[in-house]
Amino acid sequence: MAYSHTVGGERYSFPSLARLMAKATPARSGDELAGVAAKSARERIAAQMALADLPLKQFLNEAVVAYESDEVTRLIVDSHDAAAFTAIAHLTIGEVRDFLLSHEATGEVIASLKWAFTPEMAAAVSKIMRVQDLIAVARKICVVTRFRTTVGLPGRLSTRLQPNHPTDDPRGIAASMIDGLMLGSGDAVIGINPVSDSPKSVKELLDLIDRARVRYAIPTQACVLAHVTTQMEAMREGAPLDLLFQSVGGTESTNTSFGISLALLEEAHQQARALKRGGIGEETGGENVFYFETGQGSALSSDAHIGIDGLGVDQQTIEARAYAVARHFDPMLVNTVVGFIGPEYLYDGKQILRAGLEDHFCGKLLGLPMGCDICYTNHAEADQDDMDALLTLLGAAGVNFIMGVPGADDIMLNYQSTSFHDALYLRSVMGLKCSPEFEAWIESGSLQGLTVQRLLEA
Repeated sequence: MAYSHTVGGERYSFPSLARLMAKATPARSGDELAGVAAKSARERIAAQMALADLPLKQFLNEAVVAYESDEVTRLIVDSHDAAAFTAIAHLTIGEVRDFLLSHEATGEVIASLKWAFTPEMAAAVSKIMRVQDLIAVARKICVVTRFRTTVGLPGRLSTRLQPNHPTDDPRGIAASMIDGLMLGSGDAVIGINPVSDSPKSVKELLDLIDRARVRYAIPTQACVLAHVTTQMEAMREGAPLDLLFQSVGGTESTNTSFGISLALLEEAHQQARALKRGGIGEETGGENVFYFETGQGSALSSDAHIGIDGLGVDQQTIEARAYAVARHFDPMLVNTVVGFIGPEYLYDGKQILRAGLEDHFCGKLLGLPMGCDICYTNHAEADQDDMDALLTLLGAAGVNFIMGVPGADDIMLNYQSTSFHDALYLRSVMGLKCSPEFEAWIESGSLQGLTVQRLLEA
């Protein structure tokens, strides 16, 4: 089906939903690289106006990636809640935006519609929203998950303590862990990016975190961000795995490039849940055991962004589709690593800021416990001032968690993120606290006397 709109006396036509979505996307370098971006601001406005007039029902009639050849599309279509959709089926995309911003659309009302929205619908709405719209709607939505801590409650901001080390040295990791714990970080997860993707390394790192957790009664979760198959093997060897990690994408071919499928993720999910390691809800051992990371541009970087018409799908729409994969597994944590891939996909601070807020909005609208790795690579046209701006805006938007990296400089992954002090800043200016279990632990004084040697001897 073709779409069109006239702006300034000139008529612009868009031959498919995928082309319309791509042309309506706010400017970003990845879409320009893929050759799908609007060629002018006027064309972008025409596409946005045509998109705003598009009936929501059209998204159920026209796919951007073929159902027959893509298991993510099949998951999206087959899990759509037709009964819940009746409440919004009469709306256009523009009317959905107005509804979400209205007083009638409370957080509870929006949450009840999470299976009525497809990722493409969420992406489409975000494309016609201002930054303040993205913040205002996302702030209404609370998505709460639990393992040993409760993440996502109103008035709370959690952090992932990220004690990476370029050689996986236990002393270096322990020092970063203590630094983070002393500054109130780690209530979402203590998550290490390992240098070695081997079951032995994963087990050793999980053992290190778990011994300290048990010895000092730290209410947190452990995660080592190796490939899911490596973590599965580590579990078979007795590793004390709490959260199961994997990067996911919005097309089947993207996930194939990651070495995963929906069936593999389901197998890993059942294996992790069988360990019953969660501390909240002992009868099940914790329902939320997955930790997913995503990021705009991952499909394009693996040449896995081709849509139903043989052309590229814009990177933000594919990112929203990745959230369909994530929500299928009811995860504990999800975050976009917004500026990590590089300026080829998000060129500067403005593009990174916009993308981070879009991702957070779309994830929350689809019912996900969204966090954000507020970050940039050293060759991007961005700096820490840009990250401070995005950090503050995400705090206003009610982000569930952010990263806590020593000095905001990840010496293993070589990128700039947010520090333990950044979380303290945001909690201070926004009047936020860490998770209730973690807050009680800090106030108990259990941190007193904790040293690197004692942690390693735990």
